[in-house]
Amino acid sequence: MTSLWLADRAESAGTPRDNEILRDVIDVVVVGAGITGLTTAVLLARAGKRVTVVEAQYVGAGATGNTTGKVSLLQGTKLSRIAKKHGQEVLRDYVTGNTEGRDWLLRYCEEHGLDVQREDDFAYAQAADGVYTARSVLSAARTAGLDSAEWVEQADVPFPFRGGVRLPDQAQIDPMPFLDSLVTELETHGGTLLQGVRVTSISGRGPLRVSVQLPEASEQQQVSLTAQQVVLATGIPILDRGGFFARVKPQRSYCLAFDVPGDITRSMFISVDSPTRSVRYAPTAGGEKLVVGGAGHTVGRADSAAAGIEELTKWAVLHYPGAVRSHFWSAQDYHPADELPYVGPLLPKSETLFVATGFDKWGMSNGVAAALALSSQMLGGRMDWRRAFASWSPHEAAGLATALMANLEVGFNLAKGWVTPIVASTATPSEGDGVVTGPPWHLRAQSKVNGETHVVSPVCPHLGGIVSWNDADCTWECPLHGSRFAPDGSLLEGPATRSLTRHP
Repeated sequence: MTSLWLADRAESAGTPRDNEILRDVIDVVVVGAGITGLTTAVLLARAGKRVTVVEAQYVGAGATGNTTGKVSLLQGTKLSRIAKKHGQEVLRDYVTGNTEGRDWLLRYCEEHGLDVQREDDFAYAQAADGVYTARSVLSAARTAGLDSAEWVEQADVPFPFRGGVRLPDQAQIDPMPFLDSLVTELETHGGTLLQGVRVTSISGRGPLRVSVQLPEASEQQQVSLTAQQVVLATGIPILDRGGFFARVKPQRSYCLAFDVPGDITRSMFISVDSPTRSVRYAPTAGGEKLVVGGAGHTVGRADSAAAGIEELTKWAVLHYPGAVRSHFWSAQDYHPADELPYVGPLLPKSETLFVATGFDKWGMSNGVAAALALSSQMLGGRMDWRRAFASWSPHEAAGLATALMANLEVGFNLAKGWVTPIVASTATPSEGDGVVTGPPWHLRAQSKVNGETHVVSPVCPHLGGIVSWNDADCTWECPLHGSRFAPDGSLLEGPATRSLTRHP
């Protein structure tokens, strides 16, 4: 399962030498080599900071390499949801930040000769019941200062369209050439990229001690590097300080790329009503492809993610006859309790540890905006719109009810995970499946993928949740805070920093 953007690339994690890790004190360590981490690193390196980026897998392995690649200010229902919880000033600050993020990205692409497709973006209703929601999107867009947003009754598309909002002159990209260019610039400015190196802990107050696990090393064989400041650009912070794992809800969504024998929809579309349908085209060396997204669910809580993929595939083939699927991939994003991203100090008034999370599937503009906000704050600059991105702010009160409900759900899933396996204690997995069995004192997570059987402990090392099987990705997922693991228990995605224990 590899995204369209990563399909023809080698996963080059490299093996850094100890002297590359244990060198002089670094000004800033950036954890995560996605759009936020690499853009932040480049901005700081331009200012003369000694920067090292540490990536547990490879460049673009997380959300950025598995995105739809849409760079839009319209963002589906996002603006209307912000407008509902916050005032006009906060909404305008959010859109201003995204505008600066989008424009910085597009200028960078133009200056470096990277391909960009300028297209209109639509947030539309699939059925009559969705028209009110789409109208609220238009109202919020106008309130936010997007005066070019307009209502349209029809669009040249083969799927149901009951009216929607059109925002002209947005953009779509292949994110990987952008990340590659950032890596090149980072190294030109003296920065370092360490791939295949996982950060496991951060301690101290200044300088900070960053403990890392080297490639192919056991989890006990670790070394450290020292930095004055650290930026956590890991999707969800790998540190529990600040409680961000309880302030965001992890969401998994899916993308499919198709070869289509006829015309492909040119503009970008996303539905405002369920089920979500996201559409764009993508130019490739072999011709244009149709990219369809949807089938999202809270991580670890889907009855069958594969069923959602099948339904999404049928939708695409129904409306684009003859479409043949060529790629399938998924991505993880984090929905913030108060609808706004968390960008800034990990703890209030901290000047050493910083975080960026909660982009809610709109990381192409939000990720760059976060990098601009972080670098400005770390270098002593000022951006007034940064208030809407603050990691600690009074506006979070608007999300308290949502956060409370989300954490009640976490508690329910924690209890459910420990009790449910008793009922299925005799189950054995078939090919492509995984089951958790046994009594609470002897739980086993057993899976069978490509004919190989693995047995691991199902207890997530983060906060003790019991993982469940994702039958689309063939991975173990924690329903509490979204940690993900390969069939053999290897850690894929945090906030956990350790793999599942191998079962004897």
